[in-house]
Amino acid sequence: MPDPSASASPPAAAPAPPKAVPHPLRDRPFRLLLTARSLSLLGDAAIPAALAIAVWEATGSTSALALVLACAMVPKLLLLPVGGVVADRFDARTVALAGDLVRCATQLLVGVQLLSGEPTLWVIAAAEVAGGAAGAFAMPTGSPLVKGTVAPEALQRANAALGVAHSATRIGGPALAGALIVTVGPGWAFVLDAATFALSAALLGAVRVTRVRIPRRSLRADLAEGWREVRSRDWYWTSLIGHSAWNGAAAVLMTLGPAIALTQLGGRTAWVVFLQVGAVGYLLGALTADRMRPRRPILAANLGLATYALPLALLALPAPAPVTIAAYGIAQAGLGFLSPVWETAVQEAVPAHALARVTSYDWLLSLAAMPLGYALAPLAASAWGPRVPLITAAVVVGGCCLGTALVPGVRRFGTTR
Repeated sequence: MPDPSASASPPAAAPAPPKAVPHPLRDRPFRLLLTARSLSLLGDAAIPAALAIAVWEATGSTSALALVLACAMVPKLLLLPVGGVVADRFDARTVALAGDLVRCATQLLVGVQLLSGEPTLWVIAAAEVAGGAAGAFAMPTGSPLVKGTVAPEALQRANAALGVAHSATRIGGPALAGALIVTVGPGWAFVLDAATFALSAALLGAVRVTRVRIPRRSLRADLAEGWREVRSRDWYWTSLIGHSAWNGAAAVLMTLGPAIALTQLGGRTAWVVFLQVGAVGYLLGALTADRMRPRRPILAANLGLATYALPLALLALPAPAPVTIAAYGIAQAGLGFLSPVWETAVQEAVPAHALARVTSYDWLLSLAAMPLGYALAPLAASAWGPRVPLITAAVVVGGCCLGTALVPGVRRFGTTR
């Protein structure tokens, strides 16, 4: 009898284990980019508290503060699409560097005004207009800078690292601002922010970014092409509806939450703990995104974002403080997880030549919902009490984010690649 093993095929080799993705921090360009972003984020995180105190001390008017905030927000909203076109047409690094230098100058001007002891409201407002306009050009450069400095397989780890840096500055920035305000006054917080932008610009000057050139056309044609890129992806524009709902709901929570915390959840300490647990939750979400790559990334990220309905509903009851605070931590973890996953998906799916324009529409729709939430929340609370706007916001954000699961592109994204 012949030996069966003589004619049998050799056993198939076991599949090789997948190679570990090297962390992008090993690459100098990304280290420089991450450091630059971290510095500017740290300065920005310190500014809101300093600005509120500075304007109040200078004018004694909440209307003046609203005016200054509007001066920063309105030009940003109006110019974001144009900023996307400029970032795609020209070197994203150069655009980001120029934006940092302009914002350095504007924050330094405000700081000098405050340190002089005789600040002028119109000067502060004008500086915020210039800073907001510069932000409109700098914000769309984020994704092109990451995509131009990081290998494709390391994009999610790079975005997760940026998310961790963002969460760390959200924890450290307000604490730094408080220390400066108490010890040397709010003016120095603006000087610090100016310094962070100057350092960020210097670091960006040393970064080399891969650039994809686009043909020169009219501004209108470039804007239209960017919008076509948005409309052609059902997973993208439907997710933007959910993201916009989230930002509007966040404005409602930030408007009504402090009063509920102060009167029904335990006072100032409860609100401070609420915010700090949220910052820690965001950090944990970003760290999770660094280790986990879901098979359906857009679906997973949007479902995580829907958890923001929990703290809104619990504040409306209101539930006991520990429960509400824990829910906010979970919701912020969902946001921390979404940000790197979403950025990676967009960077992988959108052509490099249109990435800044597509990102600018994302920012525009997201930021536009926040003033609406800030305006409507107090009006609705005055008419019907805070429970109505909080429950409404919970239903809207939960429904919009969960509803994306019905979109074929959201469910399929990632499964065919």
